[in-house]
Formats: sequence, C-alpha cells, structure tokens
Amino acid sequence: MVGVPDGRTPGRGPTAGGRGVDRPLLSLALASLLDEVHAHSGAVYLLSPNQPVLEMAVAGGMPRAFVAPWERVGLSAPIPVAQAVRERRLVWVGGEEEMARRYPRIAVVLPYPFALAALPVATRTTVYGAVFVTWPASHPPMLSDWEREHLTAACDRLALRLERAAAQRHPVGPEPDLLAVPPAGGAAGTLGTVEAVRMVARLPYGLASLDLHGRISYLNAAAADLLGLPTRELLGTRLWASVPWLNDPMYEDRYRAALISQHVTSFVALRPPGDWLSFRLYPSTTGLSVRISRARAVAEMGRSAPEPGDGPSSLVTISHVLSLAGALTEAVGVQDVVQLVADEIAPAVGSQALVVLGSQSGRLHVLGHRGYEDPHTVERFHGMPLTAPTPGAHVLSTGVPAFFDSLQQLERLYPAQPATPDGFEAWAYLPLIASGRPVGTCVLAYAEPHPFPADERAVLTSLGGLIAQALERARLYDAKHRLAHGLQQALLPHSLPRLPGIEAAARYLPATQGMDIGGDFYDLVPRRPLAAAVIGDVQGHNVTAAGLMGQIRTAVRAYTTVGQEPQEVMRSTNRLLIDLGVELFASCLYLRLDPANGCAVMSRAGHPPPLIRRPDGRVRVLDLAVGPLLGIDASATYPTTLIDFAPGSVLALYTDGLVESPGADIEDSLVELGQRLAEAGDAPLDDLADLLILHGAAERERIDDVALLLLRAHAG
Repeated sequence: MVGVPDGRTPGRGPTAGGRGVDRPLLSLALASLLDEVHAHSGAVYLLSPNQPVLEMAVAGGMPRAFVAPWERVGLSAPIPVAQAVRERRLVWVGGEEEMARRYPRIAVVLPYPFALAALPVATRTTVYGAVFVTWPASHPPMLSDWEREHLTAACDRLALRLERAAAQRHPVGPEPDLLAVPPAGGAAGTLGTVEAVRMVARLPYGLASLDLHGRISYLNAAAADLLGLPTRELLGTRLWASVPWLNDPMYEDRYRAALISQHVTSFVALRPPGDWLSFRLYPSTTGLSVRISRARAVAEMGRSAPEPGDGPSSLVTISHVLSLAGALTEAVGVQDVVQLVADEIAPAVGSQALVVLGSQSGRLHVLGHRGYEDPHTVERFHGMPLTAPTPGAHVLSTGVPAFFDSLQQLERLYPAQPATPDGFEAWAYLPLIASGRPVGTCVLAYAEPHPFPADERAVLTSLGGLIAQALERARLYDAKHRLAHGLQQALLPHSLPRLPGIEAAARYLPATQGMDIGGDFYDLVPRRPLAAAVIGDVQGHNVTAAGLMGQIRTAVRAYTTVGQEPQEVMRSTNRLLIDLGVELFASCLYLRLDPANGCAVMSRAGHPPPLIRRPDGRVRVLDLAVGPLLGIDASATYPTTLIDFAPGSVLALYTDGLVESPGADIEDSLVELGQRLAEAGDAPLDDLADLLILHGAAERERIDDVALLLLRAHAG
C-alpha cells in the first residue's frame, strides 16, 4: 500500500508485499473501533501501491460478499470512503433516504436502513487509506460529537501506526475478516446446554441458528421436518442454497436486510406442492435466529417482503451489475465510458489496465485506454485489420469472449500475434455487444497471472454487455455532438470583417446541457457607406433553432445589403419568420453604425438592452425603445433610437445567457457585467471579450448558450 502526501503525490508507505507486521494491526484497530462507537460492521481500506485505488484489507461484522462491489474502489468513485480520502474529512450518511439521495449506486445494491461514517486514515502529510463503519437503523440521524471524536481519534491512531510500520519497513497487507462466531459446543455437555436442546426439541415450530454467512449451525427436528430435508444435509449449508424452493435472491435479500439493519425481518415462502411457511429472522452481531412455522393464511404471502435466495457468487454478480450499471448511466461521451470503466469496473475486478477497441472500415480503432506506461504499446494496434490473428480482432469479429490466464497461454493460442511487451500477465477480452451486434471489445489487463473461474467469467461477460450499451449511446452522442458543433460553426461567422473606425470582437459559448447547439447568433455586415451589427437569439436548443438562426442571419444580411433602414430590416425579418411557419420566436438587436459622425441607430425586437462604456469609463444601460419578438405579429413595427457612439466608446451586445442563470437575479447580473466593463473597458478588445464571457452567469452551469459582440469606436 502506498501513502499519498497531501492527497496527491504518491509517497512510499506500508505495502501489501513482503513480510507483514507481527500482529494483525488492522483487525485489532477495526475491532476496537467498532466496540468503541457501538457500530456493528465496518472495513479498513489501504491505498494501492501504484494506482489511485482503495483496496479493502479487512472487514468486520458482515460477510465480504455484502460489499463485494466496493472491495476495490477508485479514488474518484462517488462513494463515501473515496470521498472521505479526496476531501480529507469525515463523511456521514444518516439513513436510507440520505444514502439514496447522495449515493444512489450504494442504495441500489443495499436498499436497507442503516447509518454509515467514512473517514480517511491519514497523517498531516500522507494518506494511507480509509475506514467505514455502520450502525443499525435505530441509530439517530445525526452523528454525536462523542462518536465523531472517537472515530477521528481511532483513525488518527491507526494512521500513526501505519506510518511507524512504514518507517520500520514492516509491510501492512490484507488480514482475515472479523466475523464473530456464535457460541457453539464450548459448553456442550453441561446440564444447561443439554436441557436447552431438549426444550427446543419439544417446541411445535422450527428454530434454526445461522452464522453471519447464512450457514446453518443448529436446527431442531421441527425445522428439518418443515424444510423437508434431513438435519445432516442442512447443517453447515446456506438455507437458500440447500433448500431448492428457497433458491431465490429475494429470500437472501431478507437475510441481508436483517444483518445490515439489525431489525427483525420476515417472509413467507411456498413449499411445494401447496404448503406456505413463515420465516422470521432475529439478527444480532453474531448471526441470526430463524423461527419457521406454518403460515396461517396464504394471503400472508402478499403482505410479506421477499427473502434470501441464491449462493454467494450470484449475490456478487447482482451487486456488481447493479452498482456498475448505475455508474455507466452517467457516461455521456466515449471518453466518459472509458474513464468510468477505468475508475469503477477495473478496480472492482482487480484489473490494472484496460483498452476499449472499436472498428472502422474493417480495421481496429482504439477508442481509449488507461493504465499503460507506454501508450505506443496500445496505439500500434490502431488501424490493424479485423482479419489479423490477434485476440482483440477475433473477439470483436466473433462476439465471443476470450480469457487468458497467463502470457504463456496467450502466446500458445495466438503464436502469430506480435509481441506485446506491456508488462502484463493475464487478459480478459470482453465482446461489447449491443442490439445483437458487436460494437467493440474491452480488454482488461492484469499485472499477474490470473485464473478466470466460471462465475468470474459470467460477471465479466455481463459487465461487457453493460459497457456495450453505454458505448453505443456514447458513440451516438459523440456523432450528434460533432454534427451539432459543425453546424453551429458553419452558421456563425468564421471571422469578423475589418471596418473603418470600428474594432470588433465576438465570443460564443454553447449551453452545458443538451447538444451544444443553440439559436444565438451575431454578425457584422460591411456595407458602405454605413456598416451594420446584429445579435439575436432564436428560441430553442436544437437543430431546428440553429437552422432558423442561419436563415435569419442571412435575411438580415440581404436586407442590409439592399439598403433597407434599420426599422425596415427588422420588419422584413419579422415577416419572413412568420411566413416560414416554424412557430419559433426570436429576439434581435440591430445597429446601423456611423463612426465618422460618432453615432449609431438602434432597433430592438425583445432583446436585452446593450451596454455602452463612455470614453470616461462610465457605463450606461441603453434600455431604449423596443418592439415585440420576431415571429409573433406580422404587423409589428420596430422603433429606432439614435445613440451616441463617440471615439473611445465600447458597445457590448449580448444574449440573455450571459446574464441569466437559475437562482441569479438578472438585475444583479447586469450590474456585475457593467462593473466589469467599466473596470476593464480600456483593455484590448479580445481580452475584454474573454473577461466578460468567462465570468458571471456564463461561468456557471449554462442552461442557455451565450453570444457576445463588442464594438469599439476609433477616431478617423
């Protein structure tokens, strides 16, 4: 394990390799912590040596299978232990609702009432790992000051011990989990124990004792009769694995719910052909007691929650699929998918590197990779024919997964493959199949030889299907994004013309939501003797809005070129918009510029008022005469106003996205914009444009696109 000074730069700390410390440091620390704060389960993580990954070193109070999706956690993962390390602070989750709101991926896998605290294990300079502990649902929704102090002190003590172990070159690695063992036969033979067994045997209903893993450690004769199996076939087995009609994940869920919440749970199950049995589970920190009886009415089944089912491997499978499916829904573009696989899936399955391959024109296409020291190791496969004798090409072409436990196995099966000096020893090639066709291959690489048992292959293949769906959505999004970006760029001016007596600068920012395309536009029309400037905003953020924006911009240019006055340009554009029948509105501001005489004529159609900065530095809002939005009333008129535009003045024309954002008052935003224009108005116009566009409403999450056109008048 490696410590990270200041949470960023790797620094050598205790590692998982080599000789361990003389006593179980982590287990003792966890057991003491759980006892101190009266928590019922928890785990200690250590930071991985060569990658930003937390690895679970010891768990206590619950089976490891319960937290299988989080045995290896990327530091960027949105879960409490990773957040605790990133932010170097205690993270508290007070209950089921808060968990669902803040960490939905965990809530999907563990939808039970419990409280959780996560803390970093760190000194002032080095992060060694993290700890989480959980309490039953009965815990108050707030963490007490006493609990907070004890948790923090315990983690500080553990960090100092790990620091000492590192200084003494005593590696600290994984330790056996802490699972309390129910009292068994230690007192067997005493009179009290014998009498207790006789008493339980006389009861008319079944009683069974399960350990924390769900294995049956004791049951009376009535329980065996009700379950329909001999006692010898049930002892030491999991209830839902040994009883065929209980082999359903719903039943195992009740066992998990009881252990995690420490609340009594129950369910009703049908024993073929028609006997309904009631199961009631009483949990503690050492296991569960189960009462089994005949259900009084079949209707009781409908009121009971589902329960325990299936063995541990199926539970791990469900947990991984649920957790990682939630993660992949957050991916937008192809690189988002690659990053999520690197941050979430690779750590969970123990992989140290990955490559995502696609195909294009019959050749391999490297979509992304992580974990390779030399990128050329991966990139030389880019452009390789799909007919090449390589596992990546073969899996992508056939849609059949391939697993290689060792380098020798890979070389034996693919002797013609080019040598791959990438330093890895095992690989899983997962076909990414969406809508019934292969869309790519995900290659997971392992630093050491790695056997792939059947259950792990099933998990990886299932994850490949989830990655495929995310990848197909991401590639479609990227294609639409490229189309939208290209269309937007084609419809806006590539550059602004030089005008006598006028300096100009423009900026455009797309919305941060949607397709990065909108209806904001600007233009500068170099007509003699008087040039014109225009800025506008078509309703909507889609291809239709962008297309209409292009038509309006072209129309304004045409009407200006033929010599129409500003009010006529606006009227003609309004009628055109109505004639097109698109049912979209547009705001617009049109200026006829006359720098020789130090003035301009303005006409507005529902557009935000421009700002003007005078040569003396004073800024004024030109909130003058305005007509209705374009596209509403065919008979509308648009008044004009003559404004002073003396040399040294700066006009700021903008769309509403610059001053509007959720929760912000538009008047306050306008005042802030004016203040920035007043303070920096003498700066070069391009620098001023960057300053104005990157502050205020535009720098936050943008629900609207932003256009800005600056004009500065010069003498002569």
